[in-house]
Amino acid sequence: MPTIAVDKARLFEALGQDYTTEDFDGLCFDFGIELDEDTSLSQRPIINGKQEPAQLKIEIPANRYDMLCFEGISLMLNIFRGKGTSPDYRLVAPPKGELQIINVSKETARIRPYVAGAVLRNIKFTKESYDSFIALQDKLHQNLARQRSLVAIGTHDLDTIDGPFTYEALPPEDINFVPLNQSRSMTAVELMDFYKNDRHLSRYLPIIRDSPVYPVIFDSKRTVCSMPPIINGDHSKITLNTRNVFVDMTATDPTKLEICLNILVSMFSQHLEEPFTVEPVKIVSPHNHQSRETPDLTPRETQAEVSYINNCCGLSLTPSDICSLLKRMSYAASPSRASPDHIDVQVPPTRADVLHQADIMEDVAIAYGFNKLPRSFPSESGTIAQPLMINKLSDIVRLEAAMAGWSEVMPLILCSHDENFAWLNRKDDGKTAVRLANPKTAEYQVVRTSLLPGLLKTIRENKHHSVPMKVFEVSDVAFKDMDLERKSRNERHFAAAWYGKSSGFEVVHGLLDRIMLMLKSAFVTGEEGLAARGVDDAAYWIEKVDDPTFFPGHAAAIHVRIEGKEQVIGVFGILHPTVLEKFELRYPVSTLEVNIEVFL
Repeated sequence: MPTIAVDKARLFEALGQDYTTEDFDGLCFDFGIELDEDTSLSQRPIINGKQEPAQLKIEIPANRYDMLCFEGISLMLNIFRGKGTSPDYRLVAPPKGELQIINVSKETARIRPYVAGAVLRNIKFTKESYDSFIALQDKLHQNLARQRSLVAIGTHDLDTIDGPFTYEALPPEDINFVPLNQSRSMTAVELMDFYKNDRHLSRYLPIIRDSPVYPVIFDSKRTVCSMPPIINGDHSKITLNTRNVFVDMTATDPTKLEICLNILVSMFSQHLEEPFTVEPVKIVSPHNHQSRETPDLTPRETQAEVSYINNCCGLSLTPSDICSLLKRMSYAASPSRASPDHIDVQVPPTRADVLHQADIMEDVAIAYGFNKLPRSFPSESGTIAQPLMINKLSDIVRLEAAMAGWSEVMPLILCSHDENFAWLNRKDDGKTAVRLANPKTAEYQVVRTSLLPGLLKTIRENKHHSVPMKVFEVSDVAFKDMDLERKSRNERHFAAAWYGKSSGFEVVHGLLDRIMLMLKSAFVTGEEGLAARGVDDAAYWIEKVDDPTFFPGHAAAIHVRIEGKEQVIGVFGILHPTVLEKFELRYPVSTLEVNIEVFL
């Protein structure tokens, strides 16, 4: 979870009250955040002859992006304590009546297709609020925006540039501007080389480096405002004297785009001459049907059930009581006229994390006080989940194999293409294995179609142990299946491998017989006196098979008949010497692999 450092004296001034560390820790706990550290209790560094001011380091839940800055923390805590009311965020028209416009080129669809904007007019920056403004952008970039890969934020001094603006995608050699805090102009190609060793910006270069076009935002005079997601232009940089801020955001994810924009402008709209007002920007993007005005600060309307909230919390609150508690959490709520069991809730634009009435119930519990909730053993919700049949069957097979003296292993489900095919003397027809589109290493290229590579790699990495080794696994393999919507399917397999100075074929065969006996399948044999009966006429037998994975003449296919239906469920045998060589094994290995889903 992100940790935010705020000035202790400044926060207590905004809250209108001084707290001891213990009392403030209690307030944070009540609200659902956590005080990680109070630096006033430790030795602080001395900078330029002055000791660093005391800070409170507060850990913010991953869902509360609206509290990633001083403004959000102080605002929410004041509302929670009843010292403030939930802001009424409003969109206002610009002084001259015409909105700023961003015209979007269709070429941007090749790199970062979405853009949004807003204007914070007549803002008053102090050193502290300016630093907080920059820090919030950085926190959004690192968390919600996933290192700028989903969203990139640009802020500009509107008085230094002129609209309408254009958002384009151009070849890097056609982009030329002075980057932020630099003195010379450079092309985008030169810029990428200039910042390749920069400690801060180098991590973002790969996002667009290999693209034939780079995104860029111009004003009406073709002055470069920014080249997202890398850097802004120096011409329009904001300072403490900036009065009007133009915000641009580009993205690959439209949902994250709207969330970041709403949070940034909402939090810092409280520093305007007319607090909590935002000037919208008109986006003209007809090619992808994204023409609109941004931001949209309209509260989302939803409903929550009174009975659901009371049942989950163990309370007997009235609709009016719940509405009062929700106001402490910055909601607007009222009893529903349509039903006495419902309340109408308006979710503020900064709370994108509220997706379900469960989220509203959680905030009711926070406002009521977790420590005040009645403590009782749950009645209606206290249930024991029933296992899936496939998992129950797997546990039965797993237990029987372990009781027979075999050790369970759990290798990774991903493996290399060669391990899954070539090393087992198998050919890939292109219709079997699920491939990763962008594997990071050669070791993880496909989703395994057999459990054998994992078992053999486990033995290889444990060759220093004494032999024989007896290992097994009960887990999923995956196959392509174009008839399904997801184009693939899982299949639960059981596999075992014996590694020792002798082949161990008879040991693996014995394990197969034990597993099949436990699954109530009788072994079919032509030898007199060995006939047996299974449940519902279930039976199995083995037949010689030519499989390149195994030594010739030393492999058998496993056939079963269940409810009159015959099918092959697996194979076992002694591995071919070339397979042993590929996996660097010097002793013989006998393996067994069966599909256990047929027994469900």
